[in-house]
Amino acid sequence: MLDSYGRDINYLRISVTGMCNLRCNYCMPEEGIKKKAHKEILSLETIEQIAFSAVNLGFQKIRITGGEPLVRKGIIDVIEQIAQLKSRGLKDLGLTTNGTLLSGYADELKKIGLTRVNISLDSLDEEKYAQITRGGKLSAVLEGIEAAKEAKLWPLKINVVLIGGFNDDEIEEFVNLTREDDVEIRFIELMPIGEASCWDQEHFLSGTEILKRVPQLLPLAVKGQGAVARLYKLPNSKGRVGIISPLNNHFCNSCNRIRITPDGKLKPCLHSDLELDIRNYGENYEGFLLDGVFAKPNRHSMQNENYEPILRNMNEIGG
Repeated sequence: MLDSYGRDINYLRISVTGMCNLRCNYCMPEEGIKKKAHKEILSLETIEQIAFSAVNLGFQKIRITGGEPLVRKGIIDVIEQIAQLKSRGLKDLGLTTNGTLLSGYADELKKIGLTRVNISLDSLDEEKYAQITRGGKLSAVLEGIEAAKEAKLWPLKINVVLIGGFNDDEIEEFVNLTREDDVEIRFIELMPIGEASCWDQEHFLSGTEILKRVPQLLPLAVKGQGAVARLYKLPNSKGRVGIISPLNNHFCNSCNRIRITPDGKLKPCLHSDLELDIRNYGENYEGFLLDGVFAKPNRHSMQNENYEPILRNMNEIGG
């Protein structure tokens, strides 16, 4: 489905909860968030109906996000129902998770039709991981990664938010994971959204810092419409390195996605305050999605002088 600027919008991200079992300091406040009443968030049935409508409109890729999606009761059944839409044209069903609960679900997720997982991991150091997540256990994530490998949830991608003065000293260590493992390590520029909107500039590093630290990385051709990462590879390595630079090398011209928040707001652009409320559409989910597609701006305005940071936290938007 083409938007107003001729881009093929075929990717829907649905955040199923703002709740999370971690408290990453750039994502949500230390005290967490107030749990919303059941009527304030999308029901599991509505999530399934939105996915059905999206595939009817020609969306080919759906990703389930959060918060941490695996803390939402009943989400496994929802994923199973959405996976059945592959017979109607859905080609890719993904999950973004912090990985801490994944070891208990990976096999089942593969069996019910999940295609792939992205796992968020911002440090390979146990103490630093506990610091940034405010109490998380690195061992639980590593177990989740191994479970995803054993279940053959491919391609396996590990998302690393690049934070100056915190984990930039681990760049080489993360890259080295690709030498023997067929994984994609994706470095993502820290964005001025929510908790991070008031952080000092020194924490915001350009993705080009990766290439300075690891100059032996070789560029790869990007395959597929809507790709957000520039891809690289160490010589003779099994895996790949991706660099996602929404600030310094934006991909707005090829953006192919819209996202829906847990409370039923459709965001045509991650970096805009514009939201459409599903409650204004009754059960006209196709109309809801169509309006979202045609409301997409030409590009984000993060580099404009008058840009106002998004104050809503990423756990509420969907990572």
